[in-house]
Amino acid sequence: MKKNRKTFMTLLATTMLVVLALSGCSGGKSAGDVVPGSNNGSANSGGKDDQVTITHYTIDSEDRTFVEKLVPDFEKKHPNIKVKIEKAPYEQFDSKLQTLIAGGKSPDVTSHYGYGGFAEYYNKGMLLDMTDMIKEDGFKAEDYKIPENLMKIYNVKDRTYGIPVNMYVTIMLYNKDMFDAAKLPYPPSDYEDKSWTFDKMVEEAKKLTVATDDIAKAQYGVDFTWSERDMRPLYFGAEPYSKDTWTNGGIPSSTHFDSPEVIAAYDKLFGLIFKEKVSPTTEWSKSVAGQNGDPFVAGKIGMSISGSWSLAGANDFPFKVGVAAVPAGGNDKVRSTLYVDPLLILKDSKHPKEAFEWIKFLVTAEVQEKSIELSGGNPPVNTDAAEAYYKHFDGIDPADVKKVYEGAVKYGFESYNHLITHYSQINDMFINEMQPIETGHKTVAEVMPTIQKKITEIIKR
Repeated sequence: MKKNRKTFMTLLATTMLVVLALSGCSGGKSAGDVVPGSNNGSANSGGKDDQVTITHYTIDSEDRTFVEKLVPDFEKKHPNIKVKIEKAPYEQFDSKLQTLIAGGKSPDVTSHYGYGGFAEYYNKGMLLDMTDMIKEDGFKAEDYKIPENLMKIYNVKDRTYGIPVNMYVTIMLYNKDMFDAAKLPYPPSDYEDKSWTFDKMVEEAKKLTVATDDIAKAQYGVDFTWSERDMRPLYFGAEPYSKDTWTNGGIPSSTHFDSPEVIAAYDKLFGLIFKEKVSPTTEWSKSVAGQNGDPFVAGKIGMSISGSWSLAGANDFPFKVGVAAVPAGGNDKVRSTLYVDPLLILKDSKHPKEAFEWIKFLVTAEVQEKSIELSGGNPPVNTDAAEAYYKHFDGIDPADVKKVYEGAVKYGFESYNHLITHYSQINDMFINEMQPIETGHKTVAEVMPTIQKKITEIIKR
């Protein structure tokens, strides 16, 4: 899976040591206890005598549990609603959620913070259709400065199942110190710069690469992961899933992982390692940054393409860092993966209106801007609050961050792991089946027919 934002701060801490040394919703009582004498908790009800409790279920990491610090302000404005924060480690997020639901203790509000994505939750019937409630409330995305194209991501057949709260994009981070040492110009932040192509990136990466057995001196020009393994062909214009996938709840009618176009796309990406030799192998990366580290943070990579959660640690990197546009790879419409986190109300919630009040609070400009600092750098979906986000990173020109973000949104497509059903199984399968390619023991052409067969079987389940 992608270098997860949920675990990035842990990875950063690990790597910095190396550097320094070198849904169905709240159905049970726990999710929505009504104080005796209440009127079942209408969102418009008055004082503490009508109090209800809603549960916000999240991942147990600092970039998510910060919402606890927002609860007092919300409860002051909504004295009839109490908010309880329930949490779980990333690896246990989905399994605990299923256990809570099965035990009648389902939370009210959550997001797809585990291995499973929105489509998986939707197809399991876990999510509340928010369409009528939104209409009754008069909620409009533009009032919260939420771009309309982002609101549409979590619509299925013109019904709304989620409200965006955070917006991560794909970015290129680059090591300014390495570029300066090689006397190379910095890559552009403007997505409209037509000179910035995949081939141009490879050309620059060769000048940054130092091939040597001396690990202290060795470095590579680029680490180009871009997205989940199954999504990477899209960067070159090869579409592995049928177009109807995005209109029928994440269930593709056909897949094309053994097509010549998809195989050629993977060959180009793995060619960065085995042909061009400008990207590191997995084994090399672990040797310089540890099992859970990042060789870019260790100062051993010139350019790194990943999710913008990587920016969260940029203020602590031991070198000067810049941000740039993802180079053009042949797909005129898609150059960035979007990772838009929605807030979801689970289907069994006994207090959906109160849960919706909490969601609206979290997407206001004031709270979104406050959340940037409290979370350590979560990117807001509210475009007014985004102006503060662009200024959050020491030594990086806010104008560059803004250009990179706006370009990534313009040329972005939501991550497959959010939009395709059974994704946790698909992800595990890709990790296992692609390992021989990543180690150089098998070719892409040898592996892709097996992947095509297995992904067909998973989707049919």
